[in-house]
Amino acid sequence: MNGLISVIVTTYNWPEALSACLRALMAQRDRRFEIIVADDGSGIATQELIKGFIETSEIPLGHVWHEDNGFRAGTIRNKAVAASRGDYLLFMDGDCVALPDFIRNHRQLAETGYFVPGNRLLLNEAYTSRVLGQKIPLHKQSLGFFLWQRLQGRINRLLPLLYLPLHSWRYRQPQNWQKAMTCNLAVWKDDFLATNGFDEVFEGWGYEDSDLVIRLIHQGVKRKEGRFAVPVLHLWHRHNDRSQHDENYRRLLQRVADISITRAERGVDQYLETTSA
Repeated sequence: MNGLISVIVTTYNWPEALSACLRALMAQRDRRFEIIVADDGSGIATQELIKGFIETSEIPLGHVWHEDNGFRAGTIRNKAVAASRGDYLLFMDGDCVALPDFIRNHRQLAETGYFVPGNRLLLNEAYTSRVLGQKIPLHKQSLGFFLWQRLQGRINRLLPLLYLPLHSWRYRQPQNWQKAMTCNLAVWKDDFLATNGFDEVFEGWGYEDSDLVIRLIHQGVKRKEGRFAVPVLHLWHRHNDRSQHDENYRRLLQRVADISITRAERGVDQYLETTSA
């Protein structure tokens, strides 16, 4: 895959974490990508931070924002995709930190007919506060550094940081949708558009990313495992409001059972029409 990658970074009112995320992306060895910050209604502090990055970044950086009207991550991601220019989409969250070969390794994993979920390791609450407070550049650290953090109990595991080359085991679960999350998920834009993107009928927190993956699988797009190649370091945060969990999970199970459902009811196409008007 040699074309432009569009990295869609979702954020909401946490500029300190977003700064760590963007600084790590600016340090990528592979420079053939753009960043679109999908901003789910953040205030002025986040907007000023993004403005500063736009003014100084060597990487093309765009900012797509809508009003704060509750958790609408799927909606703002759809809007960001509509504004993107790449042929390949890489979704991550603004509280995740990528290592320097993150883009390069995702590019190597990209293959027609497949989506690629990466994995993550989690920082605990106290260490997250220390990293952000002291502006510790996690993306510059060695494996030995992270081994020490693991021994201190500051991160939950170490194995995701190990790199394994491309092997047949990456193709062993082509229809597995579990644990494929948009904190670290790559998909061809054409496949994303064919499913009409995220379905905005999933209101509030929960399962809009699983629904996308299920519809990709129903479309015939297969899973290619990204473990041991493209980890992210996920900063600790409190859980979002999960009042819509049960309704979203019920809808998700319906999607799993009905293989005829491949397109979002209310998806990205509404913003593509607006963009082209």
